[in-house]
Amino acid sequence: MVLEGKILGNRYEIIQKIGNGGMAIVYKARDLTLNRYVAVKVLRDEFTTDEEFIKRFETEAQSAARLIHPNIVSIYDVGVDNNLTYYIVMELIQGKTLKEIIIQEQGPLPWKWSINVSIQIASALEMAHRNNIIHRDIKPHNIIITEDGVAKVTDFGIAKAVSNSTITAFGKTIGSVHYFSPEHARGGYTDAKSDIYSLGVVMYEMVTGRVPFDADTPVSIALKHMQEEPVEPQEINPNIPDAVNKIIMKALQKEPALRYQTATEMLQDLKMSLKDPSGDFVDQGGIDPTSATRKIDLDEYGNIQNKKTRNSENNKKENKLKKFIKNHKKLSIFIGLILLFIIAFGGTLGILNLTNPAEVQIPNLVGMSKEEAQADAEEAKLKFEIANEEYNAEVPEGFVISQDPKYIENYNVKEGSTITVVVSKGTEKTKVPNVEGKEEEEAIKLIEEAKLKAEVIEETSQTVEEGHVITQETDPDTEVSAGDTVKIHVSTGTGIKQVKVQNVVGQTEANAKAALEGQGLKVNVSYVDSTNNNGIVARQSVAEGTTVNEGTTVTLTVNKIAETKTIAVNINVKEITGGYEKETNTASNSSSTSSTTSKTVNIKVNNETRTGVDKNNSNYTITLSGKDGEAVSITVTITDPATNQTIYSSTQNATYGNQTSVTFQ
Repeated sequence: MVLEGKILGNRYEIIQKIGNGGMAIVYKARDLTLNRYVAVKVLRDEFTTDEEFIKRFETEAQSAARLIHPNIVSIYDVGVDNNLTYYIVMELIQGKTLKEIIIQEQGPLPWKWSINVSIQIASALEMAHRNNIIHRDIKPHNIIITEDGVAKVTDFGIAKAVSNSTITAFGKTIGSVHYFSPEHARGGYTDAKSDIYSLGVVMYEMVTGRVPFDADTPVSIALKHMQEEPVEPQEINPNIPDAVNKIIMKALQKEPALRYQTATEMLQDLKMSLKDPSGDFVDQGGIDPTSATRKIDLDEYGNIQNKKTRNSENNKKENKLKKFIKNHKKLSIFIGLILLFIIAFGGTLGILNLTNPAEVQIPNLVGMSKEEAQADAEEAKLKFEIANEEYNAEVPEGFVISQDPKYIENYNVKEGSTITVVVSKGTEKTKVPNVEGKEEEEAIKLIEEAKLKAEVIEETSQTVEEGHVITQETDPDTEVSAGDTVKIHVSTGTGIKQVKVQNVVGQTEANAKAALEGQGLKVNVSYVDSTNNNGIVARQSVAEGTTVNEGTTVTLTVNKIAETKTIAVNINVKEITGGYEKETNTASNSSSTSSTTSKTVNIKVNNETRTGVDKNNSNYTITLSGKDGEAVSITVTITDPATNQTIYSSTQNATYGNQTSVTFQ
């Protein structure tokens, strides 16, 4: 279906196709309501009758539209046209896909640049996972790098809002098997950790220039994801730091429990790798997948005992104890005293333990979300307390900025101790003040009071007083992040030389023009017809003594006597009138021409009249005179002198000086 030139939903004018996806075709379009360019993703025709794909397509819009993040392509609208064309309207990104950049480089990308891109992708996944959305198709083709170097994750085409894991049938997913997690490849459960595996593959490809697993068929690649271990990136590219190598290998663990458990956890290590690329901070342990077990009571034959059976056996044991005490009273008293002593001694130890609790390693909570930090603190049997919340441009909202006591390796505190943390409120927002027209010093003060930085750009102005703000590049009342820079343009005065115009009337054109241009003025010349003073300035557009800016244009009116030119009007009378036959006198055996009036005509050219013109004249000429360049309309009229009737009349246009003759025939 050709959509170029059509309008979807009475709003989006399709301009051109810019990409293809597994489910849809992407077009560049113009939003006629908001007058902006957007990207419109249109479901392929073959899927419009497939209810499963329609549902998946709608899920994409509903899930992705909830994600507002600088590293996620924004969703503006979703709809269906009258002809059952399903579409999603998205932010139009100017840039290249990460895959295009990798192919263009034909080798490894710089590891620092790769880590910065990975941090942005992980940040986008962190936001999605918090909203219970997994992407399930992370690959370089779905990551656009803008012209400013910002990574944008797009195509949540098979994302699905979930409360737990989801199952994907292998072969029904849309995406590249090169980036599948092992559980995805085998059609098992996929969750946030599957996205982390795919991000690990993307990182591997960025720093090595190739994917970890490749083969001739998709099935072979999937089997490698499930069965083979990848070659470590450092073996392919020795320039990769140790920390980066460990982060990638941890993300590529086949067992989900051994990978990063959250995008936040991976994000922390990625940021740390930029600060300490050779550091040994990547935890290679993970969670033992076999540890999540429960206690089950078995009988002597290995069968699971139910509650009723256990209660019955407990009753039997209780009856045997009563019978023993009855038959052995003295022994029972002795055993009782010993037990009493043990209980008393144990109670003393318990009191000592309460007054002198055990020591535990203080956890590192910085960089965690406050929920994760509280869970870690309580797991270490410590109390968790938020001491303060403050704005921080580097730490996302809801994450721990600092803790007290600080984390130090092998530093222990008593169980039950309190860890206080400072939690980030995210980037502080502020409004830009209106400083146009204000003095520079006052403008800078107002901008700094709004927790912003001022950058002064000086420029000349003929309307704004020196030292005052001409314009500001960010509109007043615009909400921006604290610490942003507001550029203001401050007047340095006119900065243009002023000149007094001199009188050049009466001078020759050349002298007048040289005099004014010598003052730094521009000269424009126009001419007026005159009968005298040829080439002399008659008027000037700016009066003598007027002060103007250097570079002002002055128009001079110069007298010009037009030259007289002529046009020869050539008339082929014979051809126009048909001429006449000459008569022969047979009596005298000689020729003579008849002199009857029918052999002549009268000719009028404009105001010039000629009578008695011979009809056999084939080149009769009348000369007209006029000013050079003057247009003239030439009318030739021929009449019969006997009857005064018009035989011929014709008109031609000409210009004196451009033409020297015209011919009528």
